[in-house]
Amino acid sequence: MKYFSNTVLAIILSIAVPVCTVACARAAVNSDSSDGSKSEPAPPAIYLDTTYERPTGRTIQVKGGGNLQAALDGAAQGDVIALESGATFIGNFTLPAKNGSSNKWIIIRSSTEDAKLPQPGTRVVPADAQMMPKLVSPNADPVLRTAPGAHHYRFIGVEFQVAAASTINYGLILLGDGGSKQNTLESVPHDLIIDRCYIHGNQTGNLRRGIGLNSARTAIIDSHISDCHEIGADSQAICGWNGPGPFKIVNNYLEGAGENVMFGGADPSIKDLVMSDIEFRRNTCSKPLSWKTGHPTYAGKHWSIKNVFELKNARRVVIDGNVFENSWLDAQIGFAILFTPRNQEGNAPWSTVEDVSFTNNIVRHAAGGINILGRDDNHQSEQAKRITVRNNLFEDIGGSQWGGNGRFLQTAETDRVVIDHNTIIHTGNIITAYGKPSINFIFTNNVVSHNQYGVIGDGAGIGNATLNQYFPNAVFKKNVIAGGRNSAYPADNFFPSNIAEAQFADHAKGDYRLGAASPYKSAGTDGKPIGCDMDAMKAATRSLESARSSL
Repeated sequence: MKYFSNTVLAIILSIAVPVCTVACARAAVNSDSSDGSKSEPAPPAIYLDTTYERPTGRTIQVKGGGNLQAALDGAAQGDVIALESGATFIGNFTLPAKNGSSNKWIIIRSSTEDAKLPQPGTRVVPADAQMMPKLVSPNADPVLRTAPGAHHYRFIGVEFQVAAASTINYGLILLGDGGSKQNTLESVPHDLIIDRCYIHGNQTGNLRRGIGLNSARTAIIDSHISDCHEIGADSQAICGWNGPGPFKIVNNYLEGAGENVMFGGADPSIKDLVMSDIEFRRNTCSKPLSWKTGHPTYAGKHWSIKNVFELKNARRVVIDGNVFENSWLDAQIGFAILFTPRNQEGNAPWSTVEDVSFTNNIVRHAAGGINILGRDDNHQSEQAKRITVRNNLFEDIGGSQWGGNGRFLQTAETDRVVIDHNTIIHTGNIITAYGKPSINFIFTNNVVSHNQYGVIGDGAGIGNATLNQYFPNAVFKKNVIAGGRNSAYPADNFFPSNIAEAQFADHAKGDYRLGAASPYKSAGTDGKPIGCDMDAMKAATRSLESARSSL
């Protein structure tokens, strides 16, 4: 796996750059290189290149009933372990650490020939399991885990699952250790890739986590993770808190009841660790409506439902071109997206959420939009800062089907949050503010409905009164606020009587481009149409609309 710093990207084009060592990569992910004077988030310092590298070693064939652990123990870097397609391997397997520092990969893959597998860049679906070997956990323990320092393993076309009769599994794949045993960077497993794999629980049993992501330089690509759910506890498709990154999570279907994806949620055992340099693109994060009590398809299990995507301790994160859907009032009030620093058990006061870009996403069918909390309200933390939410579509937010409050944004005590060029179809407040003021707040070029209270803060009046109290130096202009009163808000905003007057191309069919006759077609601060650039957003999410996308 290649990984490049943005600062040397231009140089790479003209000269050979030595590969960064493990030590320097790990130092980079824990440094805060962002310029505090800028509103825009710093991008990831490192992006992972997961281009397949041809193996140079031998091929170890493991037939059904064979000893997979012995093959893992005996493999050398550069080898391929080919597991018989369709065969079942039952056990709790460990990826051992190999001697030396070679960057050659050990490939564990289906024996199915490449031409018959979904091609790289193509997301697998459950029907592809017929071509995959099956690794099955017979108990509550992981079917796959890493030894301290394990590195350079890539799985291709493998199914990971719990036993059919399993009632509880606490984590199907554990990459790294979330506990006190992993308390130094040197012990962190690294250079791990899950590629075109199918990872799942069963429909009735508790699976707390599909992948525990407590590693470094790790990618999850083109995979399908589903049936991660539990009664009375949080469950996730992917969750990590004790690995430095960088991480690449691209083009996956991710299904989890508590949070589909979460970074943070427990205190890291490595001092000063912030999960950093995260690329999260072209994923579908969804909860089946068969998990929703009262829905016609409800399957009878009341899993604990919270939200779709949550950052509790993360830095330099790009979240682009994803679909986030189905979040309702249950164990939480149903916000789809949460950026909330949490020093979870009180031992990690360095916890932060900063330098986050949330762009070109679809957020739909949820009780609320985004909740951004500036500081942990239970323990000491750093402040959430430099978060940009730009060019997204928020659709079907609030309403009786999802419960909750229908708010687009709930926030307190942030620094440099930018909300720009979004189209928001919702039933509740535009902004609900509370606690200490947020500074350097920018809200521009958005299409929203005012609904009952619009911009409102605890103990403050609608509009200007709230902006003055809770957002003292805010930039708030060029927004279309349907149903609002211009006397209550800053000048240089627009107040049609209803959302239809924005003149969408086809509101009924979900085409929220502004029509040619819309008065807001070129009225943005940048001379562009107000609201989401639907063409740019659709280009970023286009591959998710294919027949294989599981939408």
